[in-house]
Amino acid sequence: MGISRDSMHKRRATGGKKKAWRKKRKYELGRQPAMTKLSSNKTVRRVRVRGGNVKWRALRLDTGNYSWGSEAVTRKTRILDVVYNASNNELVRTQTLVKSAIVQVDAAPFKQWYSQHYGVEIGRKKKPTAAAAKKEAAAEQEGEAAAEEVKKSKHVLRKLEKRQQGRTLDAHIEEQFGGGRLLAAISSRPGQCGRADGYILEGKELEFYMKKLQRKKGKGAGAA
Repeated sequence: MGISRDSMHKRRATGGKKKAWRKKRKYELGRQPAMTKLSSNKTVRRVRVRGGNVKWRALRLDTGNYSWGSEAVTRKTRILDVVYNASNNELVRTQTLVKSAIVQVDAAPFKQWYSQHYGVEIGRKKKPTAAAAKKEAAAEQEGEAAAEEVKKSKHVLRKLEKRQQGRTLDAHIEEQFGGGRLLAAISSRPGQCGRADGYILEGKELEFYMKKLQRKKGKGAGAA
């Protein structure tokens, strides 16, 4: 039978039934929602639509291009988790990717870019235990030896120094880099264009969603 968006099958405002005096039309059809799931088994379907145009229906995705607005940089990164959705909590429980969903993305590509662009390592974790510290020290020595081989020219050092002058980093974002996950919002429509692209949350918007998530955690703890 299919999903129909016409009013022919609807009742009248008075509650009376209508007689279907016309067959269903192609332009009145509806399609089931994509309900794109967070999964490593990437699946995107091609859908032929009105006018011979094409839509891309993403059914399963786990990567997207995310933009860091204040630094004007975009990187392809993994989507790790769906943490908040203003419209429906069920979409968080089922890990569904939709426009405006708040997700956690892998911070590694942005961390790497920051290190390369500014020559500054961000998101370093606090001091570990003695045994772990020894291992880390050994690894660091190896890393330093490798770094010595790739010496930076005076021109590169000057360039990095100049970039340092206007460098600012939001405390909340720096904290997230420590955990290796950044909060981001999906701004594309996965069910229409087959992609889950978006932007890293910053400033007031980030604070707003952090409060929402904190409140949600508090409620969860209370229920338990």
